[in-house]
Amino acid sequence: MTEELTELATEAYVVGFPLVFDLEQVVRFVEEGIGGVPPTPFNVFGHARELAGPDDTFVSINNDTVYSIAQVDLSVGPVRLSVPAAGDRYHVLQFVDAWTDNFAYVGTRATGGSGGEYLLLPPGADETSDDTGTGVRTIRFSTRVGTIVGRWAVDGEDDLPAVHALQDALTLTPLHQTLVPPEGVPAAPTGQGEALDFFEKLRVWSQAFPPALRDRPALESYAPLGLLSPYPIADQPESVRTALATGYALGKEALESALRTAGTLVDHWQVNLHVFDYNLDFFEVGAIDAPEWKLSDPRTRYAHRAGAALGGLWGNHAYEAAYIMTYEDAAGDPLSGDRTYRLRLSPTPPVGAFWSLTMYDLPHYYLVANPIGRYSIGDRTRGLVYDDDGGLTITMSATRPADEKAAANWLPAPTGRFRPILRLYQPGAEVLDGTYTIPAIERVG
Repeated sequence: MTEELTELATEAYVVGFPLVFDLEQVVRFVEEGIGGVPPTPFNVFGHARELAGPDDTFVSINNDTVYSIAQVDLSVGPVRLSVPAAGDRYHVLQFVDAWTDNFAYVGTRATGGSGGEYLLLPPGADETSDDTGTGVRTIRFSTRVGTIVGRWAVDGEDDLPAVHALQDALTLTPLHQTLVPPEGVPAAPTGQGEALDFFEKLRVWSQAFPPALRDRPALESYAPLGLLSPYPIADQPESVRTALATGYALGKEALESALRTAGTLVDHWQVNLHVFDYNLDFFEVGAIDAPEWKLSDPRTRYAHRAGAALGGLWGNHAYEAAYIMTYEDAAGDPLSGDRTYRLRLSPTPPVGAFWSLTMYDLPHYYLVANPIGRYSIGDRTRGLVYDDDGGLTITMSATRPADEKAAANWLPAPTGRFRPILRLYQPGAEVLDGTYTIPAIERVG
């Protein structure tokens, strides 16, 4: 019986990790802020006014855009979203529910650059009961609390004032005025240790934010662990608490190991254009409801979802932005800053917006502090020296290259292990169909 409970707890950890991790960040955002975005209450946009740097401790944060993020709580009823016209500037508002499903997109690819008005509806709301107004589109949330992750492309420091004006024009307005504040994320008793605190959050939050109907039988199967109980995990028998602690450790180890081997290896790059395709149920404005963007194997869907949360919480579908990453060089050895590497992109990636290669340390996946303040390199980076054929040769190392061309194209690395991510915003068809590939990173010193 103990072995069965442990196995069940291990599975529950993987299934429940995205919900717990996501809502921990939601609470953190509201109370402390995240990165360059200050603490911001529910139903208000918080804005980063500068591009992210190494002090912004968030998993795989990008250095290409400035963020406008809102934690939305529709316990107050429908909320109106006003989006300013951004013209040809790349921007995206990505809608993520409490289980990390990407369920809507507004922006350059999805709705164009002319802006618009949207009515955000809570689960089960009858949109016909509210006068949405002419030209107002509705977006129904799949959980009461959700996150809007806005990204605005920035072309250098001089471009920031124009972006700030767009950020300031991005607003959320509850349709019904009330003095009752949003309910927020329910408190979950803590103090029982890391493992039991995790499962207590899963117990409380899974009941407050039910998943899609197809996922509810999985949660119901965890009843022997006390996850459906109205009583705290601390009240469970010792045998259950022991199984939860062991299952937590096993699940965490399995998830971290799986993250390093996720996706198909192509020239030592992890190419997984479908890591965020676990949403099978909720498709609103801008979200593509098509078989090619849905994980077909239900057995691996939960693992994909957990790995996506751990390695890139609030990441986009590949049709909006593709993420390609690697941990190793052409010889299969781990990338490390005590060596020097070269990546030659010829041709450079085909994109409808722009591309970048960003450096992250391990095991935190944070940006790397360096003497030139360069955290990413891409087609918008000033001062690069291109090859005669139009390709670009990038050098990665912890120390500045002596060669001037290599120094101009230098992406600084940490002294220890690292993982770069190649981001392709509005990737071209050649990326999505696999005909464009990234060569392996070569060790040259």
